Amino acid sequence: MSKIIWSKIDEAPALATYSLLPIVNAFTKAAGVEVVTSDISLAGRVLSAMGLAEDELSKLGEVVLQEDGNIIKLPNISASVGQLKDCIAELQGQGFDIPAYPENPANDAEKATQAKYSTCLGSAVNPVLREGNSDRRAANAVKRFAQKNPHKLRAFPENPKAYVAHMEGKGDFFSNEESSTLDKDQKITIALNGKELGSFDGVASEIIDGTFMSISALNTFYKKTIEDAKKNNVLWSLHLKATMMKISDPIMFGYGFVAFFPEVFAKYADVFAELNVNPNQGMSDLENKIAGHAKEAEIKAAFLAVVEGDSPSIAMVDSDKGTTNFNASNDVIIDASMPVVVREGGKQWDRTGAAVECVAVIPDSTYGMFHAEMVADCVKNGQYDVSTMGTMQNIGLMAQKAEEYGSHPTTFELAEAGTVTVTGDAGVIMSFECEAGDIWRMSRAKDVAIKDWVRLTVERTGLEKVPAIFWLDDKRAHDIQIKIKVDAFLKEFDTTGLDIQFMNVTNATRFTNARVREGKMTIAVTGNVLRDHLTDMYPILELGTSAKMLSIVPLLAGGGLYETGAGGSAPKHVDQFLKEGHLRWDSLGEILALAESLRFLGLKNSDSKLTALTAGLDYANDAYLDNNKEPGRKVGQPDNKASHFFVAQYWAKALAEGDNTELAAKFAPVAKELKEKEDTIIAELLAVEGQAQDIGGYFHPDDAKAEKAMRPSATLNAIIDSI
Repeated sequence: MSKIIWSKIDEAPALATYSLLPIVNAFTKAAGVEVVTSDISLAGRVLSAMGLAEDELSKLGEVVLQEDGNIIKLPNISASVGQLKDCIAELQGQGFDIPAYPENPANDAEKATQAKYSTCLGSAVNPVLREGNSDRRAANAVKRFAQKNPHKLRAFPENPKAYVAHMEGKGDFFSNEESSTLDKDQKITIALNGKELGSFDGVASEIIDGTFMSISALNTFYKKTIEDAKKNNVLWSLHLKATMMKISDPIMFGYGFVAFFPEVFAKYADVFAELNVNPNQGMSDLENKIAGHAKEAEIKAAFLAVVEGDSPSIAMVDSDKGTTNFNASNDVIIDASMPVVVREGGKQWDRTGAAVECVAVIPDSTYGMFHAEMVADCVKNGQYDVSTMGTMQNIGLMAQKAEEYGSHPTTFELAEAGTVTVTGDAGVIMSFECEAGDIWRMSRAKDVAIKDWVRLTVERTGLEKVPAIFWLDDKRAHDIQIKIKVDAFLKEFDTTGLDIQFMNVTNATRFTNARVREGKMTIAVTGNVLRDHLTDMYPILELGTSAKMLSIVPLLAGGGLYETGAGGSAPKHVDQFLKEGHLRWDSLGEILALAESLRFLGLKNSDSKLTALTAGLDYANDAYLDNNKEPGRKVGQPDNKASHFFVAQYWAKALAEGDNTELAAKFAPVAKELKEKEDTIIAELLAVEGQAQDIGGYFHPDDAKAEKAMRPSATLNAIIDSI
């Protein structure tokens, strides 16, 4: 029997799995395919780190190196320290004997505990599994549906004031970057004033980059943007990647927090030091730590006085709850927040809940330039028209921890001023003059990953017959090294008749947007971080969500990793479900991924049942869209569970009417029963709407409780379980 591994993850997509997976397995087993789960949730990884569960992530790390590896990977939490602490507390409450997270370890034992838990922070999952490059695009049926049923994009106002501010000149990661291609295998050592910070085994022909963020330049930048926001009468909002970039961006978040409230942090410095307040953890952590202190009310009043005083208005995460942009670092996720700025006409929400134009503050210009041009384009040309806009496909370099997301082990907050050196066998490769507190980091991109990136680009460009643009800047050190390799690798492939171009970030954005406004398709060929930004921005504008994108990762070893859509809104979905029994998460991304996973198996194994099963699911996906069966947003409307029912109904119908006689015979009575009992099933699913749900835990639900909550229709369950 063929096997597909379905990742058990977190929040809304994890809840949806309790309903969807029994349906999936009932259908796939009929064609000799078993779908099994692997727990890489935050809770699962915490328990594994403490030796109380199998290390499923490491096991999947082995699967992606196998020729027949086949994994459907749902969105997981890239945990902040705050989320990690909440998860640990929940597990402790469930009876697991694990220690608390030591924020400020006082001895070797606490340091060891912190080191174990640190493996669960940030982008811990993706670098392990992404042993291939990214092919992200909207399925044709999804794109057609979005154009026929356009979601709302809010118009930019007349004489718009919204803009993006990023650092320029010297000071940020972009401007300070140095890059080199290694000529042979060798040990690479990173040192500060001769004292080793870290080392790794460099590989011949790989590109290594070193760079740093100047904290003095960052503070100057923050101060200026706050002054400009006040002068321009716009909201001030900070946008970072503070969960994925688990070392650099939380630090930059903390400096932004202090920059907005400098007098408060200065006045209460002694209290904050006494209570181990870390601005990198945000306002929610600060409030927890000052709770019960003699000066708690005074400190809260001081923060409120700044917000209500002469400062610019600040963007809110939740106006109803009074939650500002500084609540927690994991609330500041740029690839989720910046598309909202564009979607809402250059606006975010203030303390009153009003939508107000903003300055989006993005310190590092490396990708700040992309967002600046996205907003500037709409300021100049107006909002997009969903019904006519074209599409962006993306080929992203990410295999073997390529570029920034693999850089956590080589990112350092410098303890003293001086010289950072990167040394190989022949001596110093690059050096940097830094100040105390600067954030220094190194990233890497291996030759085999870059060659496969070029191969995939040529393949997709040949299939689509549209321009492919490598987003490479001749003023960025890393991109110069990358382009040398791309030019060489392109000669190894047949590019006859293909339109392959090179542009810097700003020009590539302008080129892509001009074609989008003309209703045309463009392939954006980007590095790892830009891949993440583009494949949220454009789908959210085009489709209303990035969760409906195909995200295919052809693995270097020959297998396939099929990633489903982003989970940025997943926490709100869970909150609604727990209060009202209504889950509005749309599982279309998982269902599309399953179709591609089955297609991969079909290519590996010539099997008529498998071919019919895949064709049937393709039909079900089209019917799901054509009949508008996505979950309703409000309680009382058919939700995620009902969507899964309709996928099952359409899939069974397609198999019953299909060419494979064995599957047709098996699923004809299933299709008949699902159709005849539709009213009963929907009534049973709607009967739980409006009822609070107990699933036994947020990070670590009780499986029996969660399955009961997500499979409330006895009629549907009986039909599915009997297949």
